[in-house]
Amino acid sequence: MSDLVSKIDQLKKERNAVILAHNYQLPEVQDIADFVGDSLGLSIAASKTNAKVIVFCGVHFMAETAAIISPDKKVILPELHAGCPMADMITPEQLKRLKNEHPGVPVVCYVNTSAAVKAESDICCTSANAVNVVKALPDKEIIFIPDKFLGMYVQSKVPDKKLILHPGYCPTHAKILPEHVEKARAEHPGAMVLVHPECRPETIAAADGAYSTEGMLRFVKGSKEKEFIIGTEIGILHRMRKENPQKKFYPVTELAVCPNMKLCTLEKVLFALEEMQNEIKVPETIANKARGTIEKMLSIGRQD
Repeated sequence: MSDLVSKIDQLKKERNAVILAHNYQLPEVQDIADFVGDSLGLSIAASKTNAKVIVFCGVHFMAETAAIISPDKKVILPELHAGCPMADMITPEQLKRLKNEHPGVPVVCYVNTSAAVKAESDICCTSANAVNVVKALPDKEIIFIPDKFLGMYVQSKVPDKKLILHPGYCPTHAKILPEHVEKARAEHPGAMVLVHPECRPETIAAADGAYSTEGMLRFVKGSKEKEFIIGTEIGILHRMRKENPQKKFYPVTELAVCPNMKLCTLEKVLFALEEMQNEIKVPETIANKARGTIEKMLSIGRQD
């Protein structure tokens, strides 16, 4: 593995590349990255570098976001088949139909969507700032896509507004059930339970708190608690343990694995740098519109 890593480091310098790894990536992929974090945070971090190439170890919509934010950089996805089932649950055509059914109602799209869907939306959001984005809109009715569970979470925090939800969801977070929380509590009494707001409402109700990935990382770092049960994709546990060696972290269930997030390997990162293929491009007209939805969100604040 050390030979692989040294080859990646060498090629990264030669290509003037920056390597991004999402919090859910394999541990060894996280360890060779220049930045590890959530999808939007990574794209913003890369845009502030002088790199000419972005190697995004994540899934397709994340690489699209990086291409939208850094149109002057070449964005490469090491594994082209790494998609997001939730993002695929809403198409631009479906969104157009939904807008036609609710004329004049603004659309808040989760960052976990394709560039084409973002381009059809009014404003973007992340799991960290979704509540604040919805609160900031003057409208009483809002279309929220594509994650119904995140939408239900936001609705519970903003009861004075009516969210029109699309029936999308994250298969990985939907697998995390209240009984998993109960079993994990029994195995680790006293440990604090943190889950992602993409989880089912009943799972969130069984936990001690719901946070985005970066929100969880920040919370555990600042908490006096020493043990945590984590209800999100298990890849995040590597970073948590690395950054908090004095604390203990347990997955709420070993079932919380996103197969798409595990498709990227060190070998594929090396191949991507060698061949400079798998470039992710977003048509300019779509990119300009999608960038507008992201910029509107950033004017409110990320809160990650």
